[in-house]
Amino acid sequence: MKIGLFFGSFNPVHVGHAIVAGYCSQFTDLHEVWLVPSPRNPHKQAGSLLPDAQRLALLRAAVERQKLPLKICEVELSLPRPSYTINTLRVLQAQRRRDQLVVIMGADSLAGIEQWKEWQALLRDFEVYVYPRLGYNGEELCAKYRAKFISAPTVEISSTFIRKALAEGKNVNAFLPFTADLL
Repeated sequence: MKIGLFFGSFNPVHVGHAIVAGYCSQFTDLHEVWLVPSPRNPHKQAGSLLPDAQRLALLRAAVERQKLPLKICEVELSLPRPSYTINTLRVLQAQRRRDQLVVIMGADSLAGIEQWKEWQALLRDFEVYVYPRLGYNGEELCAKYRAKFISAPTVEISSTFIRKALAEGKNVNAFLPFTADLL
């Protein structure tokens, strides 16, 4: 089975996440797409995350309420922090030896891949599907790093934008149609 792994803080989960993950589940050769909430990304500021349990509850609500054909993989929440993608991939590969694991990431993430722990091993040992992000030439990056560019819709909504808007008292229900009542 070919399983797509969509890593993220999901802080909070929003329609942009659902669009990318939904696209990958329906318009690529992936058999399943798993959302993998990260407890602490080493490239992001510590202390800015909602509690793990709250982010996980929001993620579950999003998948259930939208009836999305996605699964949630909680493995990173039990691994040492900060979480490194290569470590998580190795744990999952040991558990799922017969499956092919594919990392799903935005072109912005691929542009910074050389900052990741053991990035060469990640690109060598795992297939990477890259979705477009404004300001990045995804196809060119994919050629450089031997990744696969997928033509998912370009969505420029970020959790940072949503958190800032919430702090300013803005109504962001349109961006969180499946979880706004839980925040």
